[in-house]
Amino acid sequence: MAAPGPAPAAAQRPAFDAVVVGGSSGGLEALMQLLPALPSTLRACVLVVLHLPRDRRSLLPEIFSPRCPLPVHEAQDKELPQPGHVYFAPPDYHLLADQGPRLALSVDPPVNYSRPSINVLMESAADLWGERLLGILLSGANEDGAQGMAAIHAAGGLTVVQAPGSAPMPAMPLAALARAPMHHILAPADMPALLQQLHTQHLL
Repeated sequence: MAAPGPAPAAAQRPAFDAVVVGGSSGGLEALMQLLPALPSTLRACVLVVLHLPRDRRSLLPEIFSPRCPLPVHEAQDKELPQPGHVYFAPPDYHLLADQGPRLALSVDPPVNYSRPSINVLMESAADLWGERLLGILLSGANEDGAQGMAAIHAAGGLTVVQAPGSAPMPAMPLAALARAPMHHILAPADMPALLQQLHTQHLL
């Protein structure tokens, strides 16, 4: 199910410099459909927060590197994000977008019981990139990401939320939908078509 209205035409908005993706319980399954479908010539950087156990090493770069057409990394503090690269937040660190642009890692207290927090990434990215930001929120069991998606919407960015009926844990998408209107409400299987459309329009 998609929100009313087509994807924005290229003449209506600037190209996206970054894509931020957040998810929790059930989000890994959605990422398995989303990240492998990214165009190999994507021009935006992709920053991902997935709630993970704090006391274990993340295996996400190893899982997605052979599946994704783009280079996949665990984010490093003060790293310059490269166009067409995917960066995962490491366990037990908030990931932020900072001036430069640069990536920043923080051990500030958890937000919504989560570190990394989706809100922390999305709000910092909205401040930095504004209307040149695409936000995607996936399945999850709490409200992390709702405030961040509202911040992206308020900054003029494009918002995509997983259709609650397709989410194993719909609380996160529902919280976002209750906080602000979303541009697109899509099942993970339908998200690649939107990304390809934006890429064809030279927006991604």
